[in-house]
Amino acid sequence: MKNELVKGKSKSVEDFSSFTFSPENEAKIPEILKRYPEGRQASAILPLFYLAQHQCGGWLPPSAIEKVTEILGMPVIRGYEVATFYTLFNLKPMGTYHVQVCGTTPCMLRGSETLLSACKRHLSIECGETTKNGRFTLNEVECLSACVNAPVVQINDTYYEDLTEESLIKLLEELAAC
Repeated sequence: MKNELVKGKSKSVEDFSSFTFSPENEAKIPEILKRYPEGRQASAILPLFYLAQHQCGGWLPPSAIEKVTEILGMPVIRGYEVATFYTLFNLKPMGTYHVQVCGTTPCMLRGSETLLSACKRHLSIECGETTKNGRFTLNEVECLSACVNAPVVQINDTYYEDLTEESLIKLLEELAAC
């Protein structure tokens, strides 16, 4: 299933000095918590972080980490342990389009290094950087779990498989034109 790209620029750190879930997302929290047995609701930290990250435009500010741990009744440090462990969570603002190039062996054998170099050249940034206009952030990541169709690039929530340098550049140009 293909998800829609999240449009709009990430908000800055200052925009999230405090965090509250939107009414729509607040309504989802009880449904998420019901998935976990009594006494095990702390396991809901991953889906709640994911919900907060989407609400914040693609990153998880400290105030959101604090809010989720408060909801779950757990120490804030546990939230930071989880958020810093999983590369799924971005701890700084991202560009409108977060380009993640898989760098594990199957993708590497099928040309991911070429794709990463093409992204760096085309966007004029290195891994971990965001373009000056705030449109693209580039990262190399570990397995995106689509090895059969390597090389794979994830942009926001959409996976692009069997890419070539040409098809990736064309995709970046299309996104830049949006």
